[in-house]
Amino acid sequence: MARKKIREYDSKRLLKEHFKRLAGTELGLKSAQVTESTDFNELADKEPWLSSSKLVVKPDMLFGKRGKSGLVALNLDLAQVASFVKERLGKEVVEMGGCKGPITTFIVEPFVPHNEEFYLNIVSERLGCSMRFSECGGIEIEENWDKVKTVFIPTGTPFTSELCAPLVATLPLEIKEKVEDFIKVVFSIFLDLDFTFLEMNPFTLVDGKPYPLDMRGELDDTAAFKNFKKWGNIEFPMPFGRVMSATESFIHGLDEKTSASLKFTVLNPKGRIWTMVAGGGASVIYADTVGDLGYANELGNYAEYSGAPNEQEVLQYARVVIDCATADPDDQKRALVIGGGIANFTDVAATFSGIIRALREKEEKLKAAKMHIYVRRGGPNYQMGLAKMRTLGEEIGIPLEVFGPEATMTGICKQAIDCITAAA
Repeated sequence: MARKKIREYDSKRLLKEHFKRLAGTELGLKSAQVTESTDFNELADKEPWLSSSKLVVKPDMLFGKRGKSGLVALNLDLAQVASFVKERLGKEVVEMGGCKGPITTFIVEPFVPHNEEFYLNIVSERLGCSMRFSECGGIEIEENWDKVKTVFIPTGTPFTSELCAPLVATLPLEIKEKVEDFIKVVFSIFLDLDFTFLEMNPFTLVDGKPYPLDMRGELDDTAAFKNFKKWGNIEFPMPFGRVMSATESFIHGLDEKTSASLKFTVLNPKGRIWTMVAGGGASVIYADTVGDLGYANELGNYAEYSGAPNEQEVLQYARVVIDCATADPDDQKRALVIGGGIANFTDVAATFSGIIRALREKEEKLKAAKMHIYVRRGGPNYQMGLAKMRTLGEEIGIPLEVFGPEATMTGICKQAIDCITAAA
């Protein structure tokens, strides 16, 4: 499972679209997204309620406590919203956690006067889902955490009224059934759309019906293959404060154009341990192992390729990783781990052909950076792929050690660490 945060606008869009599908009733949510490219006149034509309602505007940038940070404006007209956005769009702010970054996206909604503020949170866990509910929601939820009630719903267990009862037990009778029904539908949507996290803080009652005022969501992006129609045009933004480098943007562009998966994040440009790993699970194991062994500060990157990319895609990908790994030689040894688990269907020899071409091209850079290369792989045609790697090491004269599935992934990481520490 890969938990990926989505914008509040998309969380509410999915909730509204699928509430009607699963419950048969309309959820009266209204929201609009504003970015640098937004024309407010066109937006008002598309969403007429913007011109006839008092509005709320706030950043939609994957960080919370926006009210406490003074980044929420209430009871505005559309002209005032446009002015608020113009003053802040692209400007750097510091959120309460200390992260800095520019505001690029806002969400605009109707201003909803209210008295009640409820809290609802659902989190996917290994054996089921935890659900939390409180009648004391809002910006003071943490100060009132003792009032939060929790139930656990084991995987495959129907969410019945009996399971829900502890959450709503103290609600007034006139709203208890409506809130319970709302929670049940939200949980159905949570499961049906492969949410991994959903939080409404707060939701309120409008004309006696639940209405989410503030919402956060995370999806399991590995479930995209079965949910692409349900999710629609979903976006997985980068964490607030994180801006892609030119090399990361290049790989991101490659990833968008292929059916394979190509991921690359620079963690420490001056790091001495770099990875080029096949498979999402394996890539996490390699990165975690380096950290567990006490050398997270030397880990230059996180990298993952999977889904059988073709030779040309692997070549372009490998060029970027090698260029970053060999930048600014400092006369210290470095290590490049070209790893992976045991492939199910990816032709190891074919993907290695792209990596081998890149290593040949970058021979001088690799030598200047005192790079030692460690290869570990298994799967279809792995013997041929490993043989090509051994031959390459002999031809270009770069320290290159090659292992098959008999070697452990964690063991390769230990060898890479021993290499760079021996040079210290």
